[in-house]
Amino acid sequence: MEKITLKIEKLSHCAGMPEYKTEGAAGMDIVASITEPVTLKPLERALIPTGIKIELPRGYEAQIRPRSGLAIKNGITLSNCVGTIDEDYRGEVCVGLINLSNANFTISRGDRIAQMLIAPVVRAEIVIGELSETARGEGGFGSTGVKG
Repeated sequence: MEKITLKIEKLSHCAGMPEYKTEGAAGMDIVASITEPVTLKPLERALIPTGIKIELPRGYEAQIRPRSGLAIKNGITLSNCVGTIDEDYRGEVCVGLINLSNANFTISRGDRIAQMLIAPVVRAEIVIGELSETARGEGGFGSTGVKG
């Protein structure tokens, strides 16, 4: 497993550090760094600060993803599905959450609200021209069927 250095700046003494919870975890849990609890009503969104800034190595991004337990048990997920933090961003890491359930949900300081994965970035060279033929062609949106 490749290891890189992720530089972190804490914005306050109460900010939680990202943490891998198990040896095999791909993502680090990141936590809310808020002074007062935030209650999300059904379908309400909020931007939750984490109290940290990060510095990624050149050629890497941080992906902010939902926590599966929050999503399936409470209907709390990311408002933009997956967030991307570019290597040149130096602002605070914040997480846009949305409540997709029918009940209010309260977030408190220190709650694990998302996970952060570090991934290499591949940039594409754009080439204009005709595309190659495939068996699937332009079929999409369920064109391959539902059952195996």
